[in-house]
Amino acid sequence: MAVLRVASTLSRLVRASRFILIRSSSSSPDPDYLHKSIVPTNHFQKSLPRLPIPKLQDTVQRYLTAQKPLLDNDQYRRTEQLAEDFEKGIGKQLHEELVTQDKRNKHTSYISGPWFDMYLAAREPVVLNYNPFMSFHPDPNPANNNQLIRATNMTVSVLRFMKTFRAGILEPEVFHLNPAKSDTSYFKNVIRFVPASLSWYGAYMVNAYPLDMSQYYRLFNSTRIPKPVRDELLTDDSGKHLLVMRNGHFYTFDVIDRDGRITKASEIQAHFKYILSDPRPPPEFCLGYLTSENRDTWTLLRQRLLEVGNAQVLNKIDTAVFCICLDDVTVKDHLQLSHNMLHGNGLNRWYDKSFSIILAKDGNAAVNFEHSWGDGVAVLRLMNEVFKDTTQRPAISGTVLTAAIDSSQIVQKLEFKLDDVLKSGILSAKEKLDASVSTLSFGALEFRKGGKEFLKKQNLSPDAVAQLSFQMGFLRQYDQMVATYESCSTAAFKHGRTETIRPATIYTKKCCEAFVKEPSNHSISELRTMIGECSKYHGQLTREAAMAQGFDRHLFALRYLAKSKGMALPDIFQDPSYIQINHNILSTSTLSSSAIQLGGFAPVVPDGFGVGYGIHDHWIGYNISSYPARDLKEFLKCVHKSLDDIFDVLEGRPISI
Repeated sequence: MAVLRVASTLSRLVRASRFILIRSSSSSPDPDYLHKSIVPTNHFQKSLPRLPIPKLQDTVQRYLTAQKPLLDNDQYRRTEQLAEDFEKGIGKQLHEELVTQDKRNKHTSYISGPWFDMYLAAREPVVLNYNPFMSFHPDPNPANNNQLIRATNMTVSVLRFMKTFRAGILEPEVFHLNPAKSDTSYFKNVIRFVPASLSWYGAYMVNAYPLDMSQYYRLFNSTRIPKPVRDELLTDDSGKHLLVMRNGHFYTFDVIDRDGRITKASEIQAHFKYILSDPRPPPEFCLGYLTSENRDTWTLLRQRLLEVGNAQVLNKIDTAVFCICLDDVTVKDHLQLSHNMLHGNGLNRWYDKSFSIILAKDGNAAVNFEHSWGDGVAVLRLMNEVFKDTTQRPAISGTVLTAAIDSSQIVQKLEFKLDDVLKSGILSAKEKLDASVSTLSFGALEFRKGGKEFLKKQNLSPDAVAQLSFQMGFLRQYDQMVATYESCSTAAFKHGRTETIRPATIYTKKCCEAFVKEPSNHSISELRTMIGECSKYHGQLTREAAMAQGFDRHLFALRYLAKSKGMALPDIFQDPSYIQINHNILSTSTLSSSAIQLGGFAPVVPDGFGVGYGIHDHWIGYNISSYPARDLKEFLKCVHKSLDDIFDVLEGRPISI
């Protein structure tokens, strides 16, 4: 019961790859660290509750409930029969084996291994298919938005974060339900003496809920390495250098000295200045394009790179603390920002690094990260801490002059040996990337009639209303309900990853059809009641997902287990309805952070929409992507119309036809 209650309290806050807590922490007098937590970083990790495996009966019932609004009666009856046969037959056997396997591996979760394999065995390019971006707000001090100054400040702050984490003095990730009681010096002084095997329970007693931090170590010195069949993640924390990309050229310099201290900010700034003043045009054959390739193709080309003598320079790239991309682009608007930070032109990127900070010429900054190693929780924590540190305790300011140092003797420009096969491979990769990104469109929408505060006063879930607007907008445009994906973090559990919320429900279908097809047949009160039903059920789905009581991950693990045993794929997984519900036309993601102004990603299927959204106190923002199979401009209009109608009803006004 304790575990269920914990996850329930997190459900409205913890959304995968989108949520992070910003806490107050005292500044450290040591300029190499963000702060010094008296509670060790991993103090709660050992006692985190394990990710539960749902009951098979519950999973099957939830699966069928999610299918109902998407299928006609005949389709549903067939899917229902297949699901029931699975539950009584091979599914029962697989479930029992999964439970037994999980009991033998108490150090991790049942989903962790299969989820890593899903990402690393995927052969599609990581760009557009997996890597998302999140952009920082501008620095409130305009002088510090200078590209050179912001690059220096962000580099120093990232290094402070890294050193604080590795020293075990980064504040643990904890959600405080009652901060007056638990986010206090007294509580911290007490909980640090509770043994690590019991610490989670001590926190729980005062309504403080620690989150899993096992992904954090992959933030630094990490790269995805292309390999046949399944890629590998390389992490080598001995690397002390930064990777810098500009105009398609690669540079490195040490940012940690022999004593383990951060290189002086003035020297880092001097090195960036030296790189920014390099007049060389982009190389004819830029190696970064290769990381945008199909993973099998990239595997062969990387092997070729090694064979012709590039092992040392590739190792420099792979083991760099992180990558910073200095772009010669001035951002005109949010659409250009989205395109540049999600994919750019490929010239100035190494998409395989765990994360890259991209800095435009005007100081606009974002993080683009490779997704296999983690779900974004660690990235968001990093971004929040970096934004806070760079704005409250910047390493340099616009008035600071760079150090008098000869950067040409310190900055190393990486040179590559390329034969005709590699040159041809680079040109081919560039052509494919250009073709792919040319088909991607972004569109933005700001709804200014209300936001979180108004919806909460109506006793409605703001997230439920936003999700309802997507369902209603799609129905208005295409006259159908479709598979919809909303990710929810299971970080309340050890090695939790994500669970799926399925926002397309029998309640949203009923409500959307009433609003779109027959508004005159319903009173304002009836329509308001329908919105409330959608919100209530969405809240239930969110709580279940946060408690790891959805159906998607359980079925995924059972399917993975069947395949790993070489079994014939059970009929339930060959059912067109199962394939359809996993073809997510609407892939949605939200985040809430004072450090982040915008996030985005590409659709996960060619005929889908990638829906990024943020619900603010008094407005709702959308950043939506699509390929040519969908009419993005019309979808934005339909979503806006849906929001207009929803808010009209909530304010007691009839829907305008």
